[in-house]
Amino acid sequence: MSGVVTAVSRDEAHAFSKPNRTGIRLLAGLGVEGDAHLGETVQHRSRVARDPSQPNLRQVHLIHAELHDALRAAGFAVSAGSMGENLTTRGVDLLGLPTGARLRLGSTAVVEVTGLRNPCAQLDRFQPGLTAAVLGRDEHGALVRRAGVMAVVVSGGEVRPGDPVGVELPPEPHRPLEPV
Repeated sequence: MSGVVTAVSRDEAHAFSKPNRTGIRLLAGLGVEGDAHLGETVQHRSRVARDPSQPNLRQVHLIHAELHDALRAAGFAVSAGSMGENLTTRGVDLLGLPTGARLRLGSTAVVEVTGLRNPCAQLDRFQPGLTAAVLGRDEHGALVRRAGVMAVVVSGGEVRPGDPVGVELPPEPHRPLEPV
């Protein structure tokens, strides 16, 4: 499985959407240089309020461009970075990856997938109905979250639109993604 980075985004402020950039630098163990969520410990405000010493399993947020395509077809005005992601990819089934999968981004950067983004009320404040649009049910009635995946930076480096995305699966047995 391989794909491509279609956009990179970051924001110094704790804003919902992140502006697209020509490139971002990933820092090992920290996240995206210059992004509000950079750090070894949690940086998302709600999680900091609960326990600021928790490890930051949400250093990098990735969304597949195919989700944007589907949301636009359903009438939502979304684009790369608008849902708060740092990396937008195409051609990789992010939601189908197991916990611990590693993504090689460009020539040196590597991130390890820690889990699913748990859609929150901020999506509906951005566009009414967006939370429901990224949630669904599988054939067994279990909740399906489609708002992207979260990762930590294993190896740093520059990442730009057009960079390849390679996938390395962890040893079996694979653990399915859960919200982090």
